[in-house]
Amino acid sequence: MLLGFTCALVYDRTSVHLWQKQVDSSWLNRKARLCSPGISSVIGSPLFPKQTLKTSYWRLIGSPHHLNRQTTFLKACLQVNKVHTKEIFMPALSSTMTEGKIVKWQKKVGDRIETGDIVMVVESDKADMEVEAFDPGYLAAILVDEGGSAPVGKTVGLVAEKVEDIERVRQCGLDCIDSGSSSRHDGTTAVELVDSKDSDKEQSKASSSSSNRSLGHNATEPPEHVPILMPTLSSTMTEGKIVEWLKKEGDYVKSGEMIMVVESDKADMEVESFDEGYLAHVVYPKESSCAVGTPVAYLVSNALDIPQLKEWVSQSKEDISTNDALQKSSKETFSSVKDVTTPTSSSHESSSRVIASPYARKIALEKNISLSGLKGTGEGGRIVAKDVLKVAEKGASTSSNQEKPNLIVATPQAKKLAESFGISLDSISTGSGPYGRIIPADVYKAAGKDAAFGPPPAPHFVDFKATKPSKNDASLSSTQVSNDNRSRLSETSPNPKGEIAMNSMQKAVVQNMNASLQVPVFRVTYTVHMDAVEALYKKISEKGVSMSTILAKAAALTLRKHPIMNASYGKESIIYHQDIHIAMAVALPDGGLITPVLKNADQEDIYTLSKSWRDLVKRSLMKKLTRDEYSSGTFFISNLGMFGVTSFDAILPPGAGAILAVGASKPVVGIQPNGFMGVSKQMQMTITCDHRHIYGAQAASFLKDFCSLLEENPQELTL
Repeated sequence: MLLGFTCALVYDRTSVHLWQKQVDSSWLNRKARLCSPGISSVIGSPLFPKQTLKTSYWRLIGSPHHLNRQTTFLKACLQVNKVHTKEIFMPALSSTMTEGKIVKWQKKVGDRIETGDIVMVVESDKADMEVEAFDPGYLAAILVDEGGSAPVGKTVGLVAEKVEDIERVRQCGLDCIDSGSSSRHDGTTAVELVDSKDSDKEQSKASSSSSNRSLGHNATEPPEHVPILMPTLSSTMTEGKIVEWLKKEGDYVKSGEMIMVVESDKADMEVESFDEGYLAHVVYPKESSCAVGTPVAYLVSNALDIPQLKEWVSQSKEDISTNDALQKSSKETFSSVKDVTTPTSSSHESSSRVIASPYARKIALEKNISLSGLKGTGEGGRIVAKDVLKVAEKGASTSSNQEKPNLIVATPQAKKLAESFGISLDSISTGSGPYGRIIPADVYKAAGKDAAFGPPPAPHFVDFKATKPSKNDASLSSTQVSNDNRSRLSETSPNPKGEIAMNSMQKAVVQNMNASLQVPVFRVTYTVHMDAVEALYKKISEKGVSMSTILAKAAALTLRKHPIMNASYGKESIIYHQDIHIAMAVALPDGGLITPVLKNADQEDIYTLSKSWRDLVKRSLMKKLTRDEYSSGTFFISNLGMFGVTSFDAILPPGAGAILAVGASKPVVGIQPNGFMGVSKQMQMTITCDHRHIYGAQAASFLKDFCSLLEENPQELTL
């Protein structure tokens, strides 16, 4: 029999949730059993007599309001054994991602999950990326199957704390989620594309109610506004640092316009605005940090509302910029966001946000075509390349395409240089960077100066040479770091004093190093004679080939014969990677480490690899690499030879199978292959391997073949 009632559930004495629901006795009995196995009696009577219940769990007052119009209410206070459940959200893998497709689940229901384990592979608007877990436990339920899509922030899986809780979590689903766990640990929110007129109202309403809850009830009523949140720029990012505001308070911000530069745990990235309006208030100034999902600024649609919003912020909290207040506001906001279904094509069309593939955006920029109002034919109404090309062929576009937009696309460094040289960026028609972006080299060219006019980069872990190497620079030794560089480094880097907070990159290194302690490793050292390689290097170095790319090419060719060295460990499995991607460590000037990746190094010729490597190193020092360019390595190399280091052990990166540590090539006196005493160049290499799937004999065999290639047949590297 259906019973209509209002129920108040007292949960763990900390929070009270009220709801009104039409339920039947079997539903209530099922919920009771799930919440507390001790309730064994069946609730079958419409009057819920106390004798059928265990009063240690239930206290029932009153009767159903449909019987004899009685005015008493049913109130149940349930003391339960909590089922601790965490959610797996669809993460935001780029600043433009609104939904993701689950390509593959790396874990199945019942599997144990440790913090840092890869749980699924997600297809974003940029690339396929692995997503790691932030909470340990057991995968209890998969809510979105492989091949299914979900908006950013939607729950796609559930994790139980104990293996015995899996069945209970599967039965009660989202009802088992811990109180407060709806706050996104990765800063994402469920994305719902609505009509542009309603969007501002909904966002303002959510922001206002959230801010009022977290900051007090005495604040004046705020005007309609939209919060700008700290975005998630990588799946491992938990907080970000604002390097620079590209807009100041009072400026008008267009949708798609770059508004700030954020330092994540990987690189500095420009963040675009998805909304239009006036920048009314900046909560976090330049050089400040906050957790992902935290409001860092507010937009208003009317410039006259700026003073009112500032007054609201001021009255709401004396110091709104404190992390505690903002994180609380963020959590309240996220907990109020409802789950939504995958957006349909019509919802995309009515949205003010432009959903387009990266290639479509590139073509539109090159052909001066506005994507606003353009109907997409891709999945979910997404604009793809053929949609833009179709408009270009017709020679027609929307009214906003009649003249070139005034938006100047330039990197923050280029803008600073232009200001220092007194050059207007309008005078530079098109930049040489990605999608025509103006980069520092374009500004130097416009100023009539050589790029070398700028400050020299700090030395790093690779022998990258922007210019052609000299004859005296043929060996991989300490001579590669000149005394001039050392003196300039010491002059521009005064000794720090006191306690200095780590930046996001350094914190990420700490997290990865701690994770590496959980992996059992072993090391094998081998000495290689470098005379033949040195002779080859002298011949091809004039063409821009570096020693790092020679070693990368040699490693890639050897990995073809030893696929186990290119593999990684999975849960009770070995993951063999079909492609050979060589990642080499580069130290960043302001601290931290990044590993640019030479993709398909076994297939590319050494000259193409060298050109690619120069570009990767240059952009890594500028913190302009994309996630796929630094996180897709299958085999790692760390080179400290340019510092004169004889040998060292490298720490295995999380998820890697092996890393090769390379020392300096140094002259050694000894017996030569012809039996006479002589001097030869020798280099020590030490490989660190994951002992869960790689064994000592396999590592030794790899090093033997690797060194044989360098010693006996280095010409094969140029084929």
